[in-house]
Amino acid sequence: MVLTSINPSTGETLKKFKEWDIHKIQNQIKKSAEAFNLWKNFEYSKRGTILRNVSQLLRKNKRAYARLITIEMGKPILQSQTEIEKCIWVCEYYAKYGAKFLENEYINTGENSSYVRCAPLGVVLAVMPWNFPFWQVFRCAAPILMAGNVVLLKHSSNVPQCALAIEEIFRNAGSPAHTFQTLLIGSKTVKGILKDNRVAAVTVTGSDIAGRCIAGLAGTYLKKVVLELGGSDPFIVLDDADIDYTVKHAVKARMINTGQSCIAAKRFIVHQKVFKEFADGFSEKVGKLTVGDPLEKSTEIGPLARKDLLQQIDSQVNLSVQKGARILVGGRRIKNKSGYYYLPTILSNVRPSMPVYSQETFGPVVALIKVRDTKEAVKKANDTAYGLGSSIWTKDVSKGEEITKEIQAGCVFVNDIVQSDPRLPFGGIKNSGFGRELSWYGIKEFVNIQTVYVKRHW
Repeated sequence: MVLTSINPSTGETLKKFKEWDIHKIQNQIKKSAEAFNLWKNFEYSKRGTILRNVSQLLRKNKRAYARLITIEMGKPILQSQTEIEKCIWVCEYYAKYGAKFLENEYINTGENSSYVRCAPLGVVLAVMPWNFPFWQVFRCAAPILMAGNVVLLKHSSNVPQCALAIEEIFRNAGSPAHTFQTLLIGSKTVKGILKDNRVAAVTVTGSDIAGRCIAGLAGTYLKKVVLELGGSDPFIVLDDADIDYTVKHAVKARMINTGQSCIAAKRFIVHQKVFKEFADGFSEKVGKLTVGDPLEKSTEIGPLARKDLLQQIDSQVNLSVQKGARILVGGRRIKNKSGYYYLPTILSNVRPSMPVYSQETFGPVVALIKVRDTKEAVKKANDTAYGLGSSIWTKDVSKGEEITKEIQAGCVFVNDIVQSDPRLPFGGIKNSGFGRELSWYGIKEFVNIQTVYVKRHW
């Protein structure tokens, strides 16, 4: 098999990489296991120093790495730069707070000494997606490494250059050889890696289909697993929302990364009292978005990352229209451009039987859903197989906060768009997966919560 890097804005093949054979993979697992025996004995301060070195390299080469992201998966360049800045943040965050999160917890059990220690597990396989090719990796790798584990990265097959660049960053930052290693492999090879006793755990960010498959394998081999999967996030607009403010944020909530984000708002559930005002304002702003070359700073919407993704979103829209959805803006591929472009699209009259209602849509497509009252809004919000993020928009902040208790999702934002933050736990429920990344919670996912009891007198 060959891993091919393609520029989605032109369709041009950039580079090809031959997939590793089984012997090279096995040799790498051996080297990673050996690296773990060294890395686990590093002091927290030394691990933190290396993470700070990583952040400095990211900062120094931000423009070059951002350009690589844009060329390989099509993200508008200013958003690619923001992605690198976020990677810097997460490395510095765990370098600063990781030791505190992992310090021994002493428990009073009388005259004896008792405490809980966080011990690293070993080699962690990270199966990562293409849509945030740097951030998704650093989001999981920074806490995993700070905890004393080592990482084997199986990145998405369409971003091999990003994967190799990240490996180089860790190497140049002074991490011991094979502490962080990229594997140039396809999805079919994952089973054999998980079966290996030297691999202790796996973390997955991707589709619910991929998550089910890998979680099943992890269960078979009794490996710890964290899953951050798809989302069909509701964006709930109540009848007292500030519409100008809400529309402004709605555009960013849906169109960030050309709509290719698991936590992008996808179903806009709007109270009938403000539906027309919201739909009109939203349509006006979306219709004015600049679609073009993602390397241009003025571009707001770039190409989709792959040809099959373009075909999929086009099919979802067409099937929804056939079932009665009404196109307010866009609704078609852009055929006079090379590359995988789709017009920013808003669909109204969306019903549960339609793909844009029931499926995750990975592209610049909005589903507008009108509701009678707050009760129906909550019901529609929860009427999904997913449960990653959600947001509520209202001038009554207390009411908004009260409604959060009824939303089935891993995170609920009031009057702001859903976003990941190193200080806050991130993850979902239902088909969006389980386990958490980031914050104190994330760094504890891949450690052995070990009880130590020492009897002092006998």
